Amino acid sequence: MKKLNILFLGLFMFTAPLACSQTQFPEEEWETVKTIGLPLARHENSFTAVGDNFYLLGGRGIKPVSIYNTETNQWTEGTAPETEIHHFQGVSYGNEVYVIGAMTGKYPFETPLPSMLIYSPEGDTWKIGPEIPEDRRRGACGVVVDGDSVYMISGIVDGHNGTHVPWVDRYDFKTNTWTVLADAPRARDHFQVVMEHGKIYAAGGRNSSYATKQTFELTIPEVDIYDIATNSWTTLDQSGNLPTERAGTSTVLYNGQLIVIGGESASQETAHNQVEALNLNTLKWTTLKPLQRGRHGTQAIMHNGSVYIAAGSGNRGGRPELDTMEKLILNK
Repeated sequence: MKKLNILFLGLFMFTAPLACSQTQFPEEEWETVKTIGLPLARHENSFTAVGDNFYLLGGRGIKPVSIYNTETNQWTEGTAPETEIHHFQGVSYGNEVYVIGAMTGKYPFETPLPSMLIYSPEGDTWKIGPEIPEDRRRGACGVVVDGDSVYMISGIVDGHNGTHVPWVDRYDFKTNTWTVLADAPRARDHFQVVMEHGKIYAAGGRNSSYATKQTFELTIPEVDIYDIATNSWTTLDQSGNLPTERAGTSTVLYNGQLIVIGGESASQETAHNQVEALNLNTLKWTTLKPLQRGRHGTQAIMHNGSVYIAAGSGNRGGRPELDTMEKLILNK
């Protein structure tokens, strides 16, 4: 009897965490948020939270910051940067928004910025940040902050022409130093990353190739995972591939779920409205309710149990630029 009890306890300890890892998403629909005022329409921008305010930064052309106050439900306008900035995943650090791995200029030969740009919401001011090493500059990469470090994952060197790279770099805010890390298993651009428990997840994106007239075609289905502690990469098997291949996606993390939103691909003219979530414990995908309006080239924010997404383009390419914001409630 004693052996049976031990066996039962062992089975319970093995299976219980898997049962608890499942997240049940509510059957909520995305809703277009009715706000006081509207943000400036834009795409290839970032959408980043600092405190209780949301900030739409950058996009094609030189555009002022659009600021959304979650308490007053109102949009206001902030200062524009001196330089055109687009194709970047904005991140917040020290109550400021960092623009890292952005591009400037016109399609298809955009050039990467030589330095970070930093927007300070407190003073509504811009300043030039640390320089990016000349031989590691690129845009349309994934960017994520971990403590006092920021990681740049993959990207493309020459706008949309074809020099996409698998590079990984870490910048230490405290020591002002860059470190070259292990290359990703594959190059990708036009995607975003998230981090959970010391691992960075790369899903979506493509290998933009204007040089071969395949700007939108070369989408990437694989999900790659970088382990910060071991400086090593793994790739999910084929069953873990992104169900709907697309680039220009927005990605957020919610309760152990990597959520990939919207995007663009050669398979359709309209921007994708698909929303798909990867459970990082079971490595299984779930389909969520679609966006009210498909969009790509923007970013999403998790705030108080809801996902917010604003701006972006409604069709493959650059038009129409959108000025709406949608919300999906995940935790009432």
